Amino acid sequence: MRISSGYGQRPMGAGGIETFSWYFFRISGVALIFLALIHLFLNHVTTDVSCTSYQLVSARYSNPFWRLYDWLLLTLALLHGMNGLRVVIDDYVRSRGWRLALQSTLGLLTLTFFLLGTITLITFQVSGAIGPSCL
Repeated sequence: MRISSGYGQRPMGAGGIETFSWYFFRISGVALIFLALIHLFLNHVTTDVSCTSYQLVSARYSNPFWRLYDWLLLTLALLHGMNGLRVVIDDYVRSRGWRLALQSTLGLLTLTFFLLGTITLITFQVSGAIGPSCL
């Protein structure tokens, strides 16, 4: 078994999926640092935990910016994580059959989670006052 240091060189060649993956991994990682810190600050520092409710989410989602922000966070986090799993599968699964099966399953799971998250964000119904107000 080979142990990876995580400091791989940029893939050589004119392009392709590995080069795109290499750049995406780094760009999405930097973007996720900021998106996740802002998310944590807004949802867990400035908001009382007892006030995190459907009403709070509904109030935030009445502004399309928050839906777009959460969709971007979902998309980058999901693709970043699944790309990391794809690299792990490439590095440690030697059998071509198993690698194909695992990467196909990974692709299907990625698509499923992406569609579920996107559908949830798009179809979320902004509602009137429900429950106690903490806003």
